[in-house]
Amino acid sequence: MVFWIVSIAGLAIAYLVGSIPTGYLNGKLLRGIDIREHGSRSTGATNVLRTLGKWPAFVVLLVDVLKGMGAVVLARWFFAWFFMLPSVKPPMALDLQTWVSSAVCLAGLAVLLGHSRSVWLNFTGGKSAATGLGVLLALSWPVGLGAATAFGIVLAISRIVSLSSMLAALTAIALIYSQEQPLPYQLLVLAGSTYVVARHRANILRLLAGMEPRLGQTSPESNTKSQT
Repeated sequence: MVFWIVSIAGLAIAYLVGSIPTGYLNGKLLRGIDIREHGSRSTGATNVLRTLGKWPAFVVLLVDVLKGMGAVVLARWFFAWFFMLPSVKPPMALDLQTWVSSAVCLAGLAVLLGHSRSVWLNFTGGKSAATGLGVLLALSWPVGLGAATAFGIVLAISRIVSLSSMLAALTAIALIYSQEQPLPYQLLVLAGSTYVVARHRANILRLLAGMEPRLGQTSPESNTKSQT
């Protein structure tokens, strides 16, 4: 019983770390606005860039990356310590590494969910790309660096953040499966990257229609709202 209670509490902490509404807080503190009512209505760094400017966007990007990194690092340390306690008996006779890797996998998913479905914002939020990068860097820095490089290259060519984020997520899947990583880590990257792409559904439709804004352009949602 203690095993499950503490494990669920650890995942809840990871979710709460992810749910810290960085973009929303920047909008409230800097301009007294709800950023969900402006631009693309996302709380992520891209909408902060369009709405508040470069430095607020940089702060949001940095903090969101650190949320992902912090949740995974904390989960790896905490569960490794917890599962080694003499009084703790996991329900199945698996090795310690498998238990820790599985717990870290769930914590990574929890922090992504927290960012995109924040309990403080009525379960709205960003698209989890920056937080996902933090998770990747904490799991395997070569994979995180590879995904970030793919993002930078695509952004330099296309100047479309959403396209860059989705291709970076797909790159992460290819890279994690090319390495000898624990199966739970591979499943985390597969599930997390798929989730990030799924969060870009509206962006995909605009890309297909040729209407997705590039860096420096106003989002279609903003134009629609200004005409109503």
